[in-house]
Amino acid sequence: MLYDLVAAATKQLREAGVENALRDARILLARAAQIDSSRLPLICDATLCPDIQQYFLELIELRAKRIPVSHLLGEREFYGRRFEVSGKVLDPRPETETLIDAALSRPFRRVLDLGIGSGAILVTLLAECPEIIGVGVDICPYACRQSIRNAAIHQVSDRIEIIQSDWFEHINGQFDLIVSNPPYIAAEEMNDLSDEVRLYEPVIALTDGADGLTFYREICGSIHNYLNPGGRVIFEINPTKSAQVYDVALTAGFGQISVIKDLDQRERIVVLEYT
Repeated sequence: MLYDLVAAATKQLREAGVENALRDARILLARAAQIDSSRLPLICDATLCPDIQQYFLELIELRAKRIPVSHLLGEREFYGRRFEVSGKVLDPRPETETLIDAALSRPFRRVLDLGIGSGAILVTLLAECPEIIGVGVDICPYACRQSIRNAAIHQVSDRIEIIQSDWFEHINGQFDLIVSNPPYIAAEEMNDLSDEVRLYEPVIALTDGADGLTFYREICGSIHNYLNPGGRVIFEINPTKSAQVYDVALTAGFGQISVIKDLDQRERIVVLEYT
């Protein structure tokens, strides 16, 4: 019975165009049964009472509509920690962990996160470095509340300030490190995104509605006033636009610009420094 239930759910998800259908079915079964996914092999038919089965089938129905697994679970893992997420903030993604590695490659004391979203980047940096303090900004009030919640979960609330702001609008002071994963999908690329992203993640966090470079230009045009001498700026970028972001940074007066590839060997991170 259990095998048949999972097999039917997997078939339903595959027919709906879901990648990794079997994996998702197993994850959702673990949620329905309220156990860790590593314990799934221990489940027997007797474990699945009617309520659990019904909950599992409801989750599968929602996943078949391409609602992301993270939204169904209400959380997403990032850099070894679990972050609360919702459809109002961009899901933290594995490729963004490359930005964390780049940031941690050199010491810093004060960090600013432009477009904090779920808080995954800034909260992770604070959790990894107990001696630093951080400021995060987002134009979206929902994102600010979500990041406050994640800061509390990971016990960094005493070292973080979160401000609703349009980039630097309400920011004062200078920072050793400024990080940002701004909306970088060009308007013409939106239809190429998966249904999970295009239909269920906030458009404001995905695209500038133009060429995907608008916010890099805006940030680089003002960032000099907020960066300490010897400080760094680290952007996540669209791998197809690394040359364009490089040119934006060069025009803004950055003399040292490096590009870092993610684990899939795509140009994912740009690091800027003054010379």
